[in-house]
Amino acid sequence: MRYISTRGQSAPQAFCDILLGGLAPDGGLYLPESYPQVTRAELDAWRQLAYADLAYEILSRFITDIPSADLKALVAGTYTPEVYCHARNGGDPGQITPLTRLEDGLYTQELSNGPTLAFKDMAMQLLGNLFEYVLDRRGESINILGATSGDTGSAAEYAMRGKHNVKVFMLSPDGKMSAFQRAQMYSLQDANIFNIAVRGMFDDAQDIVKAVSNDAEFKAKYKIGAVNSINWARVAAQIVYYFQGYFLATRSNDEQVAFAVPSGNFGNICAGHVARMMGLPIARLVLATNENDVLDEFFRTGVYRPRTSVETSVTSSPSMDISKASNFERFVFDLVGRDPAVVRELWAKVDKGEAFDLSATVHWKKLPDFGFVSGRSTHKDRIAAIRLAQGRYNVMIDTHTADGLKVALENRQPGVPMIVLETAQPAKFEEAIREALGTEPVRPADLAGIESLPQRVVVMAPDAAAIKRFIVERV
Repeated sequence: MRYISTRGQSAPQAFCDILLGGLAPDGGLYLPESYPQVTRAELDAWRQLAYADLAYEILSRFITDIPSADLKALVAGTYTPEVYCHARNGGDPGQITPLTRLEDGLYTQELSNGPTLAFKDMAMQLLGNLFEYVLDRRGESINILGATSGDTGSAAEYAMRGKHNVKVFMLSPDGKMSAFQRAQMYSLQDANIFNIAVRGMFDDAQDIVKAVSNDAEFKAKYKIGAVNSINWARVAAQIVYYFQGYFLATRSNDEQVAFAVPSGNFGNICAGHVARMMGLPIARLVLATNENDVLDEFFRTGVYRPRTSVETSVTSSPSMDISKASNFERFVFDLVGRDPAVVRELWAKVDKGEAFDLSATVHWKKLPDFGFVSGRSTHKDRIAAIRLAQGRYNVMIDTHTADGLKVALENRQPGVPMIVLETAQPAKFEEAIREALGTEPVRPADLAGIESLPQRVVVMAPDAAAIKRFIVERV
């Protein structure tokens, strides 16, 4: 399996090379040259597999430059009940991502049972193990530069802490995350972890990461890599739980399902798109945004119009306060028939802060073939959805999952199970739970009192040159 850039001006690469590289040299994102197709016989066989075995079967189709036995061992060591030990709602921890039944045909899928209580663990834990494996065998090191709007940072740091030959420089928007999220990141004392709080929004932090990654000379000299969802390995790992959710919600591979996905950077739902392209029977991918509805606007109108993020506050859904969704480029590449010239033209506008409009193009007419529908949610909506989930179903959900549930309920189809992907546990958003329900969410015992731990963080201006100097002084 080889990987190509969405912008078409970088040579095809093997998986282990793009794992360490992040963005392609031409500024694009890597995707497989073609999506592996899953046969009915394979679906029938996979339905009976444990999560780690299912993950191996899927990932082995995307990772062909790691020996099979080694890949199987890496995956088996990643997806264990001991790592994903925070299962809630009576789910079977052995399923790793169990379903919670709300009512007939409506489920949430628990993706946040890992060490940081966020769905990002599902990919990050594997990414950390892959990085260590490849770097050890090559005798190389890497300096991870990432940006987080809430959950990516802690998931990355927990996955990379103590790993051989890896240092992590994580940017986050100063004061724009919940106290719990900040504590998860800033309390880590590992020598290979560096937290930088940027004065601004997530988009400011993400722009710095892109600027540094696009400086080819600096990137090569200081071995800069990425763990944000621009890294294809993260998307690939997330494909697995779409298959798992499908199998748990159906009895036969003749059935279809829909997935509702809270969406900020388009990475999670991009994995669902790939699963559908592989042949998983997904009737609909329901994209849910918060007030930052750039993606919802596109799927309704054909206009992609990045703009300044609306800050929803730490008591709402700050992890979705994103106006420029990195992974959206991967989907548009597929939508325009994998024509990199079109993508280059469109993103030349995006990079200048301009909009593009596909509504009058032949490409827009193909959108229904991809199964997407969308909707948006406001603070009032998500508080109502949290109350609905608790009152009607006796299930407590976080703010981002609440956005997904609200939009899911607007887009159900008769006879098609709807699975709302859970993004985090309510304990990460205590302020919002208190506002909605007047009670405290249950916090796992191993994370009690984390806010009182000493914190290590540097506050800096959103200045790419200054961030570069910070990195140089520490590598």
